[in-house]
Amino acid sequence: MAVDLQNYDEEQVRLMEEMCIVIDKDDKRIGAESKKTCHLMDNINTGLLHRAFSVFLFDSQNRLLLQQRASEKITFPDMWTNTCCSHPLNTPSELVEEAQLGARTAAQRKLDHELGIKPEQVPLDDFEFLTRIHYLAPSDGMWGEHEIDYIFFIRANVDMDMNLNEVRDTKYVTPEELRAMFVDPNIKMTPWFKLICETFLFKWWANIDQLEGQRDVDTIQRLGF
Repeated sequence: MAVDLQNYDEEQVRLMEEMCIVIDKDDKRIGAESKKTCHLMDNINTGLLHRAFSVFLFDSQNRLLLQQRASEKITFPDMWTNTCCSHPLNTPSELVEEAQLGARTAAQRKLDHELGIKPEQVPLDDFEFLTRIHYLAPSDGMWGEHEIDYIFFIRANVDMDMNLNEVRDTKYVTPEELRAMFVDPNIKMTPWFKLICETFLFKWWANIDQLEGQRDVDTIQRLGF
């Protein structure tokens, strides 16, 4: 399907050429396709599925860092979501599956790209892997997400230098403040963030000092199907 991207932001169009990792429903790698191809609903509706990650970063007060996606984003613009959500790419360092190293590397890269958080403030070993979530979510009539999403928690006090082409705003929230955001009709949240919050986040957050017992590293959680 030919899709005209000339009306979108130039940098966001460039990023649509990055190569995502295409997987089957059991998270086995079967190929690679561009970010553009992976996010078109016409392809998603035929079953195209790719690998992703979501980072939840907490400060020393256990407040969660949220971001509001930039207006320039092609998918889910202006929506509030967790700290950072993106994709491991089809590159040697991000294809490594042992100990989720590829996804961790991608998470560290994108925290820097989107929020200006330097790698030394978020070491790879500090990312706590909790589980994988399989979900499908339309953005509009043309674009959407169909991902198996690696969920990472990390606790760190960080310095930020936001990339305004990626991120419109940020804020730290307590669980109570986040619940209030969810009931505010004027605040739009990304669908994957809603799913994670409705099923797992608040339980994990309440037990953030005992995450060992919260992990389910083998199961792929099928949400929203």
